[in-house]
Amino acid sequence: MSARTGLRQFHRWVSMAFTLTVIANFVAMTRGTPPARITYAPLLPLALLMITGLVMFALPYVDRRGGRAGRETLAARS
Repeated sequence: MSARTGLRQFHRWVSMAFTLTVIANFVAMTRGTPPARITYAPLLPLALLMITGLVMFALPYVDRRGGRAGRETLAARS
């Protein structure tokens, strides 16, 4: 498994955890004021989603600059 595949899988699993924490938050709110740990529970998965999402967004641009795709493009121009 490549690093990209692992990153995508991690992102998917964290998104499921984030969804569950948000659902738990809404369920807890229907029963009154929820404890702080339930209210702030979605923040960690959300931060991880932001980081992994930004990395996945930047990977194609990084490849174009110094990776294989960039070298092949330069060779084709010569």
